[in-house]
Amino acid sequence: MGTKIYLALFLLLSINVAVRAQSPDEGSIGGTLAQPQPFLYSINALNPAARHWSVNYSGGYGQYTVTPLGFDGVDQDFAVKGYLGNRFSLYAAMGVGFGSKGNVNTFQQAEVFKDFIGGKNPTGFRFGTSLGVIREFSNDVVALSRFNMAYENFAWKFAANARFEHAFAADRDAFDLISSFGIQRKITGQLFGGVEAVGQDLEGLWETDEAEGGAKVLIGPSLNFVPTGSRLSFSLCAGPILYITHSTIIPDDSAVRELPLNNGFTVKFNVGFDFL
Repeated sequence: MGTKIYLALFLLLSINVAVRAQSPDEGSIGGTLAQPQPFLYSINALNPAARHWSVNYSGGYGQYTVTPLGFDGVDQDFAVKGYLGNRFSLYAAMGVGFGSKGNVNTFQQAEVFKDFIGGKNPTGFRFGTSLGVIREFSNDVVALSRFNMAYENFAWKFAANARFEHAFAADRDAFDLISSFGIQRKITGQLFGGVEAVGQDLEGLWETDEAEGGAKVLIGPSLNFVPTGSRLSFSLCAGPILYITHSTIIPDDSAVRELPLNNGFTVKFNVGFDFL
């Protein structure tokens, strides 16, 4: 039942943004540059047009999935993103997940971004890095850093992350690399569409003893919409989660980090609101 509800919502919102999309002139399309977060999985520092503070509400539903690709059940998250000055941005989030097995879990995240190349104009290429910490749904504490790049103009959006994690837990990999990218093209007006992909534990492609179950990939369609003259922005992403390899090592803690044997899927959405 939950799966059908979320898929229905996904289709309804997709149709809604397509119907409401208009074809304003290029100046009004600049509103798409001022949104805090056009993609669901690739996070970047704010560009000059988006140097304000926003609150972001996101939710999702997943089956046979693990963090950070999704949550096995329903999750609801709130995040604040804002500009700190000198091309620094702050991202802080907290959320709660209602698991398919009746478990309820929470997570918290705080991360500071800095653009070193670009970041002085609303359009064009930007490259930077970040430092942060996460307490995952599994209660594991994880330190993270990422290299992030983005390119934006009035017709295209691109973002990519190479995210490095170190979990302070004995049964986790010493370091994890999570790669992600998203690309979108203007469909009409301020409606953009494209694809987003995430790869986790890709070292499992050549290591049989990868400690967290093997390589996992998510790929699916991505939509982004910013109503003309509005402080709101909307993003959607959905797709299958493919477990490409399966490690011979089985984690000890099976409560939350039980690794699925079946391919899964997830549906995620984000609503951003600029309040300052």
